Amino acid sequence: MIELGNYNELEVLRDTSVGLFLGSKTGTEILLPNKYVPKGTDIGDTLNVFCYLDHEERPIATTLTPTVLRNKFALLKVVEVNKIGAFLDWGLEKHLLVPFSEQRDKMKEGQWYVVHCYMDEVSFRLVGSNKLNKFLNNDTLTVQEEDKVELLFTRLTDLGWEVIINDQHKGLVYSNEIFKSVGVGDRMPGFIKKIRTDNKIDVSIQPLGEKILEPAAEAIYKKLKDNGGYLPLHDKSAPEEIKRELQMSKKTFKKGVGTLYKARKIELKGDGIQII
Repeated sequence: MIELGNYNELEVLRDTSVGLFLGSKTGTEILLPNKYVPKGTDIGDTLNVFCYLDHEERPIATTLTPTVLRNKFALLKVVEVNKIGAFLDWGLEKHLLVPFSEQRDKMKEGQWYVVHCYMDEVSFRLVGSNKLNKFLNNDTLTVQEEDKVELLFTRLTDLGWEVIINDQHKGLVYSNEIFKSVGVGDRMPGFIKKIRTDNKIDVSIQPLGEKILEPAAEAIYKKLKDNGGYLPLHDKSAPEEIKRELQMSKKTFKKGVGTLYKARKIELKGDGIQII
């Protein structure tokens, strides 16, 4: 079975005037047009190709690289809006359609949006949606507290950033726990901080508990070396100043300094810290 909207490992079966026909173990065949055929490909070779429907709704394979796969989320740019909906650039010749019914707010040409790619059950076409919540499930969780996860930042709220966890669940990173610049569509590792009784998930982008000490100490020590061995930061420094210089909270900074001091890596001055 060839899976549309994903990569497939397929064998080259035969050569035709329009391209190569590739086949799966189940006997299904699909065309790889000539313009996508890698140089030097022979009958019997195995190719890893992305499969989808072309402009004429025919299943084809391509060696182009899409920026989102079926049942996944990604940040994409709108390149056209017409009476059908918005069309987004996802790295293929045929753009990804987001129908008006699947737009949380009316999309605008030139703007970027986080969308979910899925297969329409009627047409079998791959389409997009930025009504993200309908594709996220917090009823049955596949994560637990302290797990390391992958985050996709989607929307800034009054409390903090809404994130998608492992392309499956919805979570929140509180604004007062973010000490570096983030934006819509950013992906980065995170940690499950707390799972509430209603299955809402609090997420941290910093290691939890004592695990934070070593990375913080390492970051401070690197900054010290980059600054000639001295930093004008101390326990009386304003939290905003520490955040600006080190992208961490004052509490984390003090723990990191404590670790370095105990390890005899630094000495404490009245107006800062210095490498020994």
